[in-house]
Amino acid sequence: MPERHVVIGSSVGLHARPAALFTQAAAKAPVPVTIAKLGGKPVDARSILLVLTLGVGHADEVVLAAEGDGAEAALAELAALLEQDLDATPAGN
Repeated sequence: MPERHVVIGSSVGLHARPAALFTQAAAKAPVPVTIAKLGGKPVDARSILLVLTLGVGHADEVVLAAEGDGAEAALAELAALLEQDLDATPAGN
């Protein structure tokens, strides 16, 4: 199963707006994606409630995983999103 390790770029971590942007992008992925704090239990990346329960902060490392056709591309796109400061990025960029 392909995985990506990503360091969170958002200054507030995956809370509120950054989590919403991430889960919306994950929902559009062609394959199911999970996210976990390093060493933690993976959760469905499409669920904002589950993502928020991870308590991911700025500079925390997370692991994204997916399987199936398009998994590598989906992980690359989501990893690039998480590496940004999503609170500093205007919506739609």
